[in-house]
Amino acid sequence: MNKLLFKQFIAQTSDFPILLEISHAKGSYIYTTKNERYLDFISGIAVSSLGHRHPKVIKAIHDQIDKHLHVMVYGEFVQKPQVEFAELLLSNLPDRYEQIYLVNSGTEANEGALKLAKKFTGRSKFVAFRNSYHGDTHGSLSVTGRDVYRDPYLPLLPDVHFADFNSEMVFDLIDDKTAAVIMEPIQGEGGIIPSEKNWLKRIREKCVETGTILIFDEIQSGFGRTGKFFAFEYYEVEPDILCVAKAMGGGMPIGGFISSTKIFQSFKYDPPLNHVTTFGGHPVSCAAAHANLKELLSGDYMQRASIIEDKVKRKLRGKGIKEVRGKGAMLGLELENKQLTQFMVEYCFEKKILLGWTLHSDTLVRLAPPLIIKDEELDLAIETILQGIDHFYRK
Repeated sequence: MNKLLFKQFIAQTSDFPILLEISHAKGSYIYTTKNERYLDFISGIAVSSLGHRHPKVIKAIHDQIDKHLHVMVYGEFVQKPQVEFAELLLSNLPDRYEQIYLVNSGTEANEGALKLAKKFTGRSKFVAFRNSYHGDTHGSLSVTGRDVYRDPYLPLLPDVHFADFNSEMVFDLIDDKTAAVIMEPIQGEGGIIPSEKNWLKRIREKCVETGTILIFDEIQSGFGRTGKFFAFEYYEVEPDILCVAKAMGGGMPIGGFISSTKIFQSFKYDPPLNHVTTFGGHPVSCAAAHANLKELLSGDYMQRASIIEDKVKRKLRGKGIKEVRGKGAMLGLELENKQLTQFMVEYCFEKKILLGWTLHSDTLVRLAPPLIIKDEELDLAIETILQGIDHFYRK
């Protein structure tokens, strides 16, 4: 693949793409056309939790391709991969979650959840949080709490009100005009910031009191990444609508929003088909998601996430490191300054380890290894990070 042709024909999102020419990927590694091997310590941004090309996922994809691909827009034909995946997923969630609306991505899941909350409540006000990230489409961007991304696209949805995360100010914003509160129980791009448990419980109570829908965006934190199936389990708080994607499909594009049958009734009338998607619940993606979920639930992957957290937090200490925070394999490494952060990430890249900054912080490095990562691979990544920090202070 020619890098010049890539830059000529593929629309770019920045002036500095990584430009690795990919040959293939397997397990914890991505391979280039130069036969270089990179340890993927960000799992394709929290997507490949069971590694790249898990054999059971690949088999499910092949089996489905031999049957059929797209046959009809979402919700009209009975398709076995959709039903099997939805049944398995919902049977492993609390009873309040009775149905899933299948879509193609995380931002589309959040878009659907916002529309569903408006339709069900008949209200239009939203409460969201500063430094949150919910996606780049107009609705999702409207509730994303970062002006640098919002300002170029104003005006966005009106009547969106922002509070500081983990602050008391949110309780004055939630009232009987609020359609929904949308939030990440653990802020991802905002710096891997966990919610405070009692604060989150009080938000749940205020939503019940005012008839407000509570939406959890677990697109990054879902499917075992935090050491629980979903992060809301840590907080003993169940949202009314749960948004999922990323690790859901084992590497295939898929997302969804999950709620009760009662709430989903709103999409069936005034008018019928008032929220539709052509490719949502694509049979190949659903087959992959089903195989991925079966494997996740049958193995010790969630326990493995907790082991990863313990080792990373124990070993990543010392000069230049302010904090390692987060849960499971959804961790943020906070360094002392931007210069150190950039140097360390580039040093690790030279050593063939892929790390990533979050969108909202130039001192926060995302650590999101695949849950299949071997001990020696995890140790190598940790040692290389420490070496990079040491080199920065000795240069």
